[in-house]
Amino acid sequence: MATDHQGVTRDGPQRRSSHRLVGAGYSTLKRLMVGRPLANQAADTQRLPKRIALAVFSSDAVSSTAYGTEVILTVLVPVAGVAAIGVLVPLSLVVIGVLIVLVLSYRQTIYAYPNGGGSYIVSRENLGKNPSLVAAASLLVDYTLNVAVSAAAGVAAITSAIPSLQRYPVPLSIGLVAMIMLVNLRGLRAAGRLFALPVYVYVTTLMLLIVDGLIRSYTGSLPRLPVNHVQLNQFTHNGALLTGVTLFALMKAFSSGAVALSGVEAISNGVPAFREPTSRNASTTLVWTGVLLGAPLLGLAALASRLHPTISTTETLLSIFGDHVFGRGSPLYVLLMASTAAILCLSANTSFADFPRLSSVVARDGFLPRQFARRGDRLVFSNGIVAVAAAAAVLLWAFGGQVEALIPLFAVGLFTAFTLSQVGMVRHHLRLREPRWRWGIAINALGATATSIVLVVVLISKFTEGAWIPTIVIPVIVVVCTLIKRHYDAVEAELAVTLSEGLPVIHNNVVVLVSRLNRNVVDAVAYAKSLHPEHLVALSVEADDISLDDLRESWAALNSGVALEVADSPFREITQPILDFLDNLDRQRPDDVITVILPEVVVHRWTEQFLHNQTAAVLKTRLLFRPNTVVISVPAQIE
Repeated sequence: MATDHQGVTRDGPQRRSSHRLVGAGYSTLKRLMVGRPLANQAADTQRLPKRIALAVFSSDAVSSTAYGTEVILTVLVPVAGVAAIGVLVPLSLVVIGVLIVLVLSYRQTIYAYPNGGGSYIVSRENLGKNPSLVAAASLLVDYTLNVAVSAAAGVAAITSAIPSLQRYPVPLSIGLVAMIMLVNLRGLRAAGRLFALPVYVYVTTLMLLIVDGLIRSYTGSLPRLPVNHVQLNQFTHNGALLTGVTLFALMKAFSSGAVALSGVEAISNGVPAFREPTSRNASTTLVWTGVLLGAPLLGLAALASRLHPTISTTETLLSIFGDHVFGRGSPLYVLLMASTAAILCLSANTSFADFPRLSSVVARDGFLPRQFARRGDRLVFSNGIVAVAAAAAVLLWAFGGQVEALIPLFAVGLFTAFTLSQVGMVRHHLRLREPRWRWGIAINALGATATSIVLVVVLISKFTEGAWIPTIVIPVIVVVCTLIKRHYDAVEAELAVTLSEGLPVIHNNVVVLVSRLNRNVVDAVAYAKSLHPEHLVALSVEADDISLDDLRESWAALNSGVALEVADSPFREITQPILDFLDNLDRQRPDDVITVILPEVVVHRWTEQFLHNQTAAVLKTRLLFRPNTVVISVPAQIE
């Protein structure tokens, strides 16, 4: 073991080698999970072409086609029975109309704010701080719910094909969230490449189902589905609930179907992730997103009006269609269900791309913890990825992994952000009056009107079913964000310096804590003397397991030149006598800084760590909040 000229023990080759092995093991595990770190210069290589960006940012919107039609029927069938099919196409057309307005509006946002941030940035620049925080909170809630709903819907699709798994919705859903989280931690481009194929396979198979089903239906080769009275009676309670299609039922069904518009705003949040020219590529991708969402929604509504399916509590609507059009067990049916499960699971990827990016923007403004603004090894905002996964897992556990329980929570945040973005863009056009600004105002004013009406409908029709939860959560998040900003501002003001003052003069009092004399304590004393303090003392606390006579005898034999003080502890407490000693030292030297040196044992097996340093950990926590006090740990590395 090597020793320097002051007698301080240094780590030998074996100890350094052991330390490196521990670090290498952690590094290897991390590399296996997320891959090798990417340098800052590699940021441009991680930008996405349109074909991959569509899979990353539009999977949420595209996946809505898998359940959008079904959630409308789930609301209408209990009150109207099979007659609900008759209003499905008109309702879908209204949803598609809102979709068109949103696509036109967000194309303007993409060009006006090419640095991303979507509704938050638009609201911040045009409406002020509080509206921007409402927009941010709404989107963060929406993205979290999207992860939960996507995972739950994906598991529902899987269990439709494999009924034996229906007993495990929560663990399966949380497992899917964890898998998507790990893929996203490997980087945006890696996630896009992995998830692109399922997205395109799903769209292709779904359109084949719709086109084949409609052609065969109109040519007479595909008959209507017989009414499944067993399933129908489960929804209508043998007809006891039938009241007809009322205005309230239409409002409720429309608000459920409007959830399919989730994800339309995602591209406006992630414009910087696109290849150059970023705005044009993002705008093109947004238009394709609208097409791939609107066409299947209308096609499935038309197919339902032709085939008259009976919705089921144990089988998804797409599974019923696939069984009737392709035949259960056929390769196309298997491909449809597999790709549906994949797209529903992967639709959460949109939130994993946008939640971290949005939270980083908000964090840079000081309204969220600054950790959210830092990129990880793979140039993604890792803390945001982990945060949205954890929050979604809690939601899945709390609501039993049921899509129907989560859907009512969905639309409030979504349409709040939509509305604020539209109003903000109206102010943007009025303020700048750029070319064709009147056309922009017309589009955004129409969008603001449409989305605000939908928001009111959602609040009225679904308030008691769970819409009240985001109505409370969003303001709470806004308050928390405001408090975080206030804290950061206060810290900055407290730490502000006047450069002309120069460096302060510090008089240092050093206290080395001693329990018994050993190598660790000797190293700590040697280190303390190297600081050349104005006053240096060793301190021991009287305790049952310490022989003070032996300690004083050993200390005198050490001949360190450092006085040993002993603090009385009549109640066998350790930390309070030390704090009392430091307080007394403060009274004697009120202008000095006190440095407390803690000798600590460091073991390399985590199972042994809890056997050491518990008193030191408590003491460091107490000293952290003590004014004019510095704590230094001197570790003794133990093999």
